[in-house]
Amino acid sequence: MNNRKSNEHGGGSRRRLFTGAVAIAAAAGMVLTGCTSNTPKSTATTGGSNAAAPAGNTGGAQAPGKKVRIMFSGPVADHGFLAAINRFAKEQAAKYPDVTFTALEAAPDAPSQIAAVETAIAEKPDALIIFPQDGDQLTGVGKAATAAGIPVINLDRRFNDQSAYRMFLAGDNYKVGFNAGTYIGNKLKGKSDAVIGEITGIQTLALTRERSEGFADALAIHGLKVSRQVNASFTVQSGQSAMANLLAAAPKLDAVFNHDDDQNIGSEAAAAQANRKEFFIVGTAASNAMLKHIKNGDARIEADVTFTPAIAATAVSMARLIAQGRSSDDLAGLPLPSYMLIDSELVTKDNVAQYEKFGWD
Repeated sequence: MNNRKSNEHGGGSRRRLFTGAVAIAAAAGMVLTGCTSNTPKSTATTGGSNAAAPAGNTGGAQAPGKKVRIMFSGPVADHGFLAAINRFAKEQAAKYPDVTFTALEAAPDAPSQIAAVETAIAEKPDALIIFPQDGDQLTGVGKAATAAGIPVINLDRRFNDQSAYRMFLAGDNYKVGFNAGTYIGNKLKGKSDAVIGEITGIQTLALTRERSEGFADALAIHGLKVSRQVNASFTVQSGQSAMANLLAAAPKLDAVFNHDDDQNIGSEAAAAQANRKEFFIVGTAASNAMLKHIKNGDARIEADVTFTPAIAATAVSMARLIAQGRSSDDLAGLPLPSYMLIDSELVTKDNVAQYEKFGWD
């Protein structure tokens, strides 16, 4: 169960098993529990079982509980999504009088983040949220925190070993790609010669591969495939460069799937500069800028797929309950899940208004 291939790619059946339309502020009542236990020392039972954790849930999960200290580690916010991750986490923590929240200094690279988390482990917080620079490289320090009795919430970029976290929490990357491919496939139905571009995120990340896999699977249902793929790195500048390269290589395009909305700002600028108007774009993450384009119809952005940084708020809520030995009111006394995917949904002009509350800059 801990082999790297299964964690990175998961297989369609396993990934779909855990996928659910989990509300951002809800406590995951319908998500299945997994097999990994990082039970905090205060709730451990004989034999290491996590099943007895919900004791003391009187008054509901939102009622104040014992005071806990939660520490958060993430990469340097070099683009809007990461800045929003930090903001949502801090704002959520401020809502709980029983939580002391410490955000570690943002890490410019994986070695710096490893060092920061090692320092945090020595301080023995009640829970540790890690948004890794790179899931593979941070797996070891996640395991070290777990071994020290600290429950770890692995946010967004997955560790390659399930024993490194108490809970993995992310948006559904496969569904990001699948929903984008479904929209494009329906729009280009019957056009077997359609030229479809894809602008990926960082190629070394499992989430990028999962988005591409979902996209390819959806296109295949419609008899379509990616014609040209170029890589970016989740920044405006890299998106602009990637789109310029794509346009140079493809004199004609019908549609483009862009893995990230920060990239999309640059991509749209490059397309406008080249005066290329023959194609449309489907983006990812539902930023305010892209939601506005969809609503106003003033750019190539026809649709977007949700992957909201508000998952960081849910990470804080889950870390609090785990550290307190409590569970969700909706789980009927069962322990919190070890694996939670927030459903990724398609945003179009018809439904954009309902997603504006999750927008970010």
